Amino acid sequence: MRNQAPPATGVVPLRPAAARRAAAPPAPVPVPVPVPVPAAPPPREPLWRDLVGDVLRRERLAQERTLKDVADTARISMPYLSEVERGRKEASSEVLAAAARALGLSLGDLLSRAQGELVRLTGRAAPAGRSTARAPYDGLCLAA
Repeated sequence: MRNQAPPATGVVPLRPAAARRAAAPPAPVPVPVPVPVPAAPPPREPLWRDLVGDVLRRERLAQERTLKDVADTARISMPYLSEVERGRKEASSEVLAAAARALGLSLGDLLSRAQGELVRLTGRAAPAGRSTARAPYDGLCLAA
């Protein structure tokens, strides 16, 4: 056996190196992809129970009365009245009327103030075509 080096194997290019570089497609330039900016959601309309609770609390504080005093006068439990004021409970019309009377308001006064607060917060007036000019009251009607 003879000690021979194996024949050199190599790759023979079909095109010269200069032609290969010229034929290669240019490297892609990264294009910045615009990231969509999410539109701000429209402001949420306040819940009725939050508005009524705010009116009750504001009136109670304006009269410098304690929660216990108003709850006792209205014959409502103090924790329940607190939750109504914070908008955590959806109070019945009887409970709202009792709380309003304890503060020297009628149920209509309470609901009218809550409606005024709703209009103020949402910036919406009554829809066009609804006329309340002929109504004998200035308040809000609720139907069950």
